[in-house]
Amino acid sequence: MIQQDTKELEERAIFVMREAKTKFKNVAAMWSMGKDSTTMLALARKAFLGKVPFPVIHIDNGIDFPETYAFREELAKKWKLDLIVAKSEIKPELSGFACCGANKTVALKRVMEEHGIDALIVSIRRDEHGIRAKERYMSPRDKEFKWDYKNQPAEIWDDYSSKLDAKGHIRVHPLLDFNEIDIWQYVKKNKVPVNPLYFSRNGLRFRSLGCTHCTVALKSDAKNVDDIIKELESTETEERSGRSQDKEKMYTMEKLRALGYF
Repeated sequence: MIQQDTKELEERAIFVMREAKTKFKNVAAMWSMGKDSTTMLALARKAFLGKVPFPVIHIDNGIDFPETYAFREELAKKWKLDLIVAKSEIKPELSGFACCGANKTVALKRVMEEHGIDALIVSIRRDEHGIRAKERYMSPRDKEFKWDYKNQPAEIWDDYSSKLDAKGHIRVHPLLDFNEIDIWQYVKKNKVPVNPLYFSRNGLRFRSLGCTHCTVALKSDAKNVDDIIKELESTETEERSGRSQDKEKMYTMEKLRALGYF
């Protein structure tokens, strides 16, 4: 896995978030308590003088790991986050993943409408999944949260609000250029706190975090950040191999993303 210049990645991510904060009236960020979204919040704190100046949303299906909830409460208090917890239902839906599929998008739509959010910062990376590689730093969504990935605007810093449909919004992606090992290098360099589930216990750790119904631990002896970086330098295992959604065919994730899944 290729390691990049984390300073350059940091500067780009900060620029993207500052642009979003300047251009849009009501910005919010998604937070799953995973390594990527927590790194994104750490970058926001660096971009905005030690504070996260917008609400932070957790879409909660009620079955995340206990360690995840504990991490959420601890860091939200420490970093003084304006935390919004939106409850999602668990019921049959199009992808077959009732816990972490389209039902979370329904909950997100509701909370964004309640708070009038017109720009949503999320922590996806291009290297995670083929469909995510098609994203832009700022990608318009229509009022139904649909994403026209085949017809996206050029990546230029102009007035994206003029491209929005009525009640649409912009997805902001400051971490697009990071890869997995870049995230861990940034975590190490900047002492970003991370969910303890990433570290090995009894020969198992989580490499990508979802909820208790769709995430499984993988074999690993990596007990700290240095161990994880060393492991990633030689592994051939896919990052999201422990996530049930990503074991499905490409069109399932593509359909979810087009409908607003994050």
